[in-house]
Amino acid sequence: MIDNMPRLLDRYMGWLRDNTLLREVDEWVEITTPFLDRHNDCVQIYAKPSDDGFVLTDHGYTIDDLEFCGFKMKGDTRLELLNVTLNGFGIRRIGNALQVKASFEDFALQMQNLLQAMLAVNDLYYTSRSNIASAFADDVALWLKESDICFRRNVEFNGKSGLNVAYDFVIPSNGIHSNVALWSIGNPSLQSAKKTVFDWGDTEDARDGIYVPYVVLDDVNGRVSDNAKGVFVNYGMKLVYWSGRRAALKELAA
Repeated sequence: MIDNMPRLLDRYMGWLRDNTLLREVDEWVEITTPFLDRHNDCVQIYAKPSDDGFVLTDHGYTIDDLEFCGFKMKGDTRLELLNVTLNGFGIRRIGNALQVKASFEDFALQMQNLLQAMLAVNDLYYTSRSNIASAFADDVALWLKESDICFRRNVEFNGKSGLNVAYDFVIPSNGIHSNVALWSIGNPSLQSAKKTVFDWGDTEDARDGIYVPYVVLDDVNGRVSDNAKGVFVNYGMKLVYWSGRRAALKELAA
């Protein structure tokens, strides 16, 4: 089998060369590769000469596309994921553009690094559920901050179970509304609803003062289970849908 590999690799290199298209765009050369992103579109990079070799970039396409699809590059979790991914391939982020410098000698290597980084960043759209939950909490925190709502994050209470329970957010009373306990739920399933109402009931004796419970549900990136909604409502928790979050600002900021 190994004797056939050199010939098979030659065929692969020939296929790669024959399916890579070049086009001049102003001072850049557009390189269309046969590699596909999650939309099944061919990945394109751009190259131009520089004083000490070449500049290779995606012109911001990868991150712009993620943000257009609702995956905003804001918040600690998403930025950390992005930075770890780019650092693994030695790629810099300039604005939304992914960029690397290459010499004549390492052009092929740096082009491959950029392509791999673009595909890896593209795959951040499919991050694990735990990362999605953290990223959604970051989105909620940013929304509260931009709306000039004072809050504390990850406030712990000692539950009847003997376990410490963290509320995602607490909005202190301002004399007009009571304290608000707020959970951000990026995957509004029956299981997540049960856990939230358990945490709420488990900490009843530990809360100092009156708290009104809210849950912010991500209905943009997935469907909110009817069973989950029923659990929240039956336990007196107020629902805020991410798609209609502006309507809740008057209550939270009053």
